[in-house]
Amino acid sequence: MTRTDEYLLDNQQTEAGQRFEAFATLFDPTTFRHIERLGIGPGWRCWEVGAGGTSVVSWLAKKVGPTGKIVATDIDTSWAAAAARTPVEVRVHDVAAEEPPGEGFDLVHARLVLVHVPDKERALRSMIKALRPGGRLLVEDADPALQPLLCPDEHGPEQQLANRLRQGFRKLLAERGADLAYGRRLPGLLREAGLREVEADAYFPVTSPACAALETATVRQIGQQLVTAGLATPEDIERHLANVATGSMDLATAPMISAWGRKQAARVGATEGLPA
Repeated sequence: MTRTDEYLLDNQQTEAGQRFEAFATLFDPTTFRHIERLGIGPGWRCWEVGAGGTSVVSWLAKKVGPTGKIVATDIDTSWAAAAARTPVEVRVHDVAAEEPPGEGFDLVHARLVLVHVPDKERALRSMIKALRPGGRLLVEDADPALQPLLCPDEHGPEQQLANRLRQGFRKLLAERGADLAYGRRLPGLLREAGLREVEADAYFPVTSPACAALETATVRQIGQQLVTAGLATPEDIERHLANVATGSMDLATAPMISAWGRKQAARVGATEGLPA
């Protein structure tokens, strides 16, 4: 990911761990389904970009086994460090500013990372460069502009307040360089970068306890910034958190768009003997 001073939701706060848990509940099944489809198996070398928490890293480690390798990177590895045991290596790394932490990876994966990175083009080039010929890239990112509402069914003052605060959150993200329509562009970007067999789909949670947990952690983390920017009052924040705590609101996330493709082999037979 990019530097912590540019990132609205840094890993230093307690709420970051709560957000990672909610992301794991919401999105791990989709992520794991895609990676399984790409054929992951024993001996694979994988780079997990912007690892954040441990759920994806730990799952990858089980799939590749002791003969494989997982390199997990982030600008802040506070939460990912717990997964640092064979075959996992955890590194502090800025995907938008540094060379990749190795080459010849069978899989490079990033989830909810590039949308926040100012130099997305450089980050994407770095990820593709790190792949072996025939290796796979899976990028999963949100598209808040595609579905900008926290409460798609806005039928009362509680939902109106929730959507107003979500609008403020989107404004703060945009001011820090987040591309709120990035997710939908992923398939085209992968093709333009030379990847083959590009496909994509989207997952859109509409309501679940994990959506409420994610919203609570997010608002607690950015509430003061919303107030400072004049986008909410302290009373707005407390009232919204109380509304969410009732469990009676249908809270959605932005759609997560998953796009994947294969790096072109350098020559016929270049991948012979390597994981297919």
